[in-house]
Amino acid sequence: MPPEATLLDLATGSGRNALFFSARGHRVTAVDIDLSRLPAAENVERIEADLENGTPWPLAGRRFGAATVTNYLHRPLMPDLLAAIEPGGVLLYETFMAGNERFGKPSNPAFLLKDGELLDLVRGKFSVIAYEARLISAPTMAMVQRIAARRSP
Repeated sequence: MPPEATLLDLATGSGRNALFFSARGHRVTAVDIDLSRLPAAENVERIEADLENGTPWPLAGRRFGAATVTNYLHRPLMPDLLAAIEPGGVLLYETFMAGNERFGKPSNPAFLLKDGELLDLVRGKFSVIAYEARLISAPTMAMVQRIAARRSP
């Protein structure tokens, strides 16, 4: 990611990714329904928004050099998320997938990626840099999918 690139951290939670990139000089937009766990940090724009209540996408018309999403899945947001990444920008996405129900929550299929779903999501729009669909053992046992993909110019 170029140093001047801005980052969208969607469903930021406590802001692990937002703080990581902010500490490296990137401007970051952190979005979550509750930002009380996100410490104040330089270069971090905070947007408190309920992404699932049917209100319009809070970042309409904005573009980012990269976007991160971790442990969050709300499929209706996918078109807006992908559209927010500028040409040449990077998507870093990791969340739970089918099979995770064996290890606890989330176990609802609405919150679990289907096999290959992240690959299908970016096909034709992004070049895949790396992809995994696997069982992890840390921090706890879970089935996850991860993708790093660059938006086509």
